[in-house]
Amino acid sequence: MRQGVQGSAAAYTHSEGLVPGPRRPAGERPVIQRASVRGQILEALRTALVAGELKPGEVYSAPVLGDRFGVSATPVREAMQQLALEGAVEVVPNRGFRVVERGARELAELAEVRELLEVPVMLRLARTVPAARWAELRPLAQDTVRAAASGCPATYAESDRAFHRAMLAFSGNEELVRIVCDLHRRAQWPLVGGPARHARADLVADAAEHVSLLEALVVRDLEVVRELVAEHFAGAA
Repeated sequence: MRQGVQGSAAAYTHSEGLVPGPRRPAGERPVIQRASVRGQILEALRTALVAGELKPGEVYSAPVLGDRFGVSATPVREAMQQLALEGAVEVVPNRGFRVVERGARELAELAEVRELLEVPVMLRLARTVPAARWAELRPLAQDTVRAAASGCPATYAESDRAFHRAMLAFSGNEELVRIVCDLHRRAQWPLVGGPARHARADLVADAAEHVSLLEALVVRDLEVVRELVAEHFAGAA
């Protein structure tokens, strides 16, 4: 395991144990809440994955990762099992978890599915959502610009998902938002050969498209919205 993952996990080294809560009557046993620890480890692993600190094709054991995170192997193993369900890693019996090796074809397929789901919805929302509601998303668009300028793929990935999730939330369709967010997260995983597509210039260009798209939505320029949405997903492939 590389030093970068240890750095990503620094905030979680003292997380395992009792979670503060309301006072209980004397003699009553406290309840240990593991879910919060597992959730924090899961997010840290997702960040390490997007940042390229977990390398495609390499195997990582729960005990070794647990040592790096400063927790037992159990919450790490539980978090890795969730990543296995999401398709990010695969179980290697008696060894740990291997980061799935993904190629450009899988990324293109994910982009195609997202386009089929998101583009019609975005064009419908462009015609129906009031300009004032779109304007509320300007801070999220600016967050993606700042994240892109940082050059950190993991930071940008989080802000990128937040912006797209907020736009789709106007549809009122929670299942759509859930499915698209899952596809979006999978599209951000690293490819075999390194995270070249996460170059800072690419992130900056992607964030700029967010700002342009939002401004077109505010003024309800449907033709520009159509062009920008199509370009955005073409770039995602």
